[in-house]
Amino acid sequence: MHRWTLPIQQNPLRTREDVQLAVEQLCRPLLPYVTPGKTRVRLGATSSGCPDHTSELEGFSRLLWGLVPHAAGGADSELWETIRQGIRNGTDPEHEEYWGDAEDYDQKLVEMAAMGFALAHAPGNVWTPLSERERERFARWLRQINEKSLHDCNWLLFRVLVNLGFKRVGLPWDREAMNRCLDRIDDMYLSDGWYADGVKGHCDYYGAFAIHYCGLIYAVLMETEDPDRARLYKERAAIFAKSFIHWFAADGSALPYGRSLTYRFSQSAFWSALAYAGVEPFPMGVIKGIVLRNLRWWVRQPIFQADGTLTIGYTYPNLIMAENYNAPGSPYWALKAFLPLALPPEHPFWQAEELPLPPLPESVVQREPGMIVRRQGDRDHVAVFNAGHEATNDHTHAAAKYEKFVYSNAFGFSVPRAEWGLAQGAFDSMLALSEGDNLYRAKRIAKERHVRDNMIYIKWEPWRDVEVQTWLIVGTPWHVRLHCIRSERELHLADGGFALGIEDRASTAAAQPGVAAISPHGASGIVPLLGGEAKLVYPQANTNLIHARTVIPTVMTKIDPGIHWLASAVYGQPGGEDCLTEWSRVPVLRAEGNEWVVKMSPSASEVRVP
Repeated sequence: MHRWTLPIQQNPLRTREDVQLAVEQLCRPLLPYVTPGKTRVRLGATSSGCPDHTSELEGFSRLLWGLVPHAAGGADSELWETIRQGIRNGTDPEHEEYWGDAEDYDQKLVEMAAMGFALAHAPGNVWTPLSERERERFARWLRQINEKSLHDCNWLLFRVLVNLGFKRVGLPWDREAMNRCLDRIDDMYLSDGWYADGVKGHCDYYGAFAIHYCGLIYAVLMETEDPDRARLYKERAAIFAKSFIHWFAADGSALPYGRSLTYRFSQSAFWSALAYAGVEPFPMGVIKGIVLRNLRWWVRQPIFQADGTLTIGYTYPNLIMAENYNAPGSPYWALKAFLPLALPPEHPFWQAEELPLPPLPESVVQREPGMIVRRQGDRDHVAVFNAGHEATNDHTHAAAKYEKFVYSNAFGFSVPRAEWGLAQGAFDSMLALSEGDNLYRAKRIAKERHVRDNMIYIKWEPWRDVEVQTWLIVGTPWHVRLHCIRSERELHLADGGFALGIEDRASTAAAQPGVAAISPHGASGIVPLLGGEAKLVYPQANTNLIHARTVIPTVMTKIDPGIHWLASAVYGQPGGEDCLTEWSRVPVLRAEGNEWVVKMSPSASEVRVP
């Protein structure tokens, strides 16, 4: 029996050979779904925003993110004949499975990037075996990316990758177009290693697994021709690594935040690219540990169908959290994590002993994304307090994915399932407001935001005549939220705590006037410090990214037109029988002159809010 027939869950993922095997274990289950012409992977019945024939191309092309480094590092795979035949037929306008001509902003342009990556790193697998006529058709089809408009974000780097592939195989390549794209990406650079995904865009995983990832590939392939830019990209990546490492926990999990989370273990692709480019802001064993632990954490989750294919979702199959562009083949973007396979066995990445995370501080301010990261080491809990963003977009659940008050590797976050009431809205880590019609609004953008060492201030407007000022006093397991609501209308308010995973109804621990829920996953509680009544809200199933069923402790109240204050102490403690050890140590809020004074614990310094 071939080793690749074993379930990937049985792969220890510790050696180079284990990781090579994982590529086969992830890609081979797709073979029964390959179309007769070998050009597409028809994996599921669901659709995305692009036509099915294009989303099926996505299922084909994204295998290259894993197969290419697998081949570049000297491994062979029977899958390559399928890939070559797909390229022959998919780029032949006379073939019934021709991939089609691209239009402006076409998803086909995204999928060309993996093929450019393949030309640059494994030409012997995708170029040399083709006939002269087949090469002409392949190049003509890819060259469309130099002629079509791309979204003004990480998409610009797809043009760069294709031209790098052209250069590698001796085809004409557009240096000026590449430079224009790279110059525009530079406009998206902020500071401290952080990029926004588009000018005034969000700081999320796209900065890591798209912009830095492609930048490091460019730095390696263009080190001789463009040494200044190559050096700059490596320097920025090294700086970014010092911040980005705080998004990772010791068990291999990482922060669920932002969009495209169905790409799962692409969370560690940035670290893979660091190793590939030889950038060492941390010892190579630390980088290796982040990559391999993240892979091991993911294969332990129920993210696979019975046949071994990946599903859309986060830690379990879930279409509710997906974006409109998520097709059945989309999750295979995760294969970008396998870039270190391009490195030879004697490379320091493979020779290094896997090391744990280095000692990291309990609290770190990340000003560019507007966050304060709190690390609770004894619980392996990473909680990120979030100021939100001053712009938004029309991607699915943008408010839930970017505007919650706190995101957590243990509690995840929730997205609304529908618009009616708190159970459908699943408003964890948000203040939701309703006019009494059971239709709730939460923060979509931040009109103003400020991040200090231990406090975040946000001003936001759910309606034009309603202004909310929110102060987050950060901490774990307790944090405090203080809201000042100026409203010209009567409103119902619901301030939701962490969403706790449950198997059945949660056990409760009362602490009047608060309430806490307890389950094997930990404890989540909330105490009203100023106004409101604490209750448990049971959201509809499959709204949380990590746990299919949850409970959200929530403070609720009703206000008349005018100025009102609402304050809550929020508790979140992951797993273990002792998850309530800190529950009795509720933070204290008092008024003093024109200020509110918050005392997080008897030994903590006071925090003053005007």
